[in-house]
Amino acid sequence: MILLDTHAWIWWVSNPEELSEAARSRIDDAAEHSDVLVSCISTWEVMLLVAKSRLELSMDAKGWIAESERIPFVRFVPVDNQVAVKSVSLPMPFHSDPADRIIVATAMIADAAVVTKDEKLLNYAHVETIW
Repeated sequence: MILLDTHAWIWWVSNPEELSEAARSRIDDAAEHSDVLVSCISTWEVMLLVAKSRLELSMDAKGWIAESERIPFVRFVPVDNQVAVKSVSLPMPFHSDPADRIIVATAMIADAAVVTKDEKLLNYAHVETIW
């Protein structure tokens, strides 16, 4: 099982050439088993990036997210109480970005590897990462 970091989700849907070969391969493998997860915090991040004009998508953000939700082997994972609690009790050292903390907590609870290019996550010893 894998969980896509926000940028990995964006690239996978809109610019797959931005992903590493290892990331594309693991996503393809996970897709065969319907084991591709996206945290709902990533939806929030996409909406925020578009609102701040830091991200431009091929269509309006709501439509882009709706199209992603239609991909049959992708599951969006809500930020529930278990994720919220875990996100504030991650083994240290870890940085304070709330979205990254929620993504890592979600991956830990789901026993999923995080597909990410983010150095902070790649260097965090307490979660499996793929890039």
